[in-house]
Amino acid sequence: MDDLIPIVAIISVFGSVILFVSTLTNYSLKKRLIEKDMVTEETANMFKSMTSKQNSLKWGLIVLFAGIGLIIIDFMRLDGDDPMPYGIEAVCVALGFLVYYFLVKNEDDK
Repeated sequence: MDDLIPIVAIISVFGSVILFVSTLTNYSLKKRLIEKDMVTEETANMFKSMTSKQNSLKWGLIVLFAGIGLIIIDFMRLDGDDPMPYGIEAVCVALGFLVYYFLVKNEDDK
């Protein structure tokens, strides 16, 4: 378990840097488009973000399915040295994303 702490720390740092750079580049791109008066209906839709309800639903489903994966791993009494727990967790998180995708797709179709 002590081996996972540096890995989680590195992933957290790089994830934070990626999120920060992505937010900064999106802001500068939007600013340049507005300054050059190139904002049209199409460009506005391109940068339109999810509603807060959709964002909350997405993260709620992902955390729910990740928790279900951890519960499955605990019930199966799997060791952390085996690759099986990581596969179970990855599949559960992927299922959370798929459930979210199909819920949003069905909402858009209506």
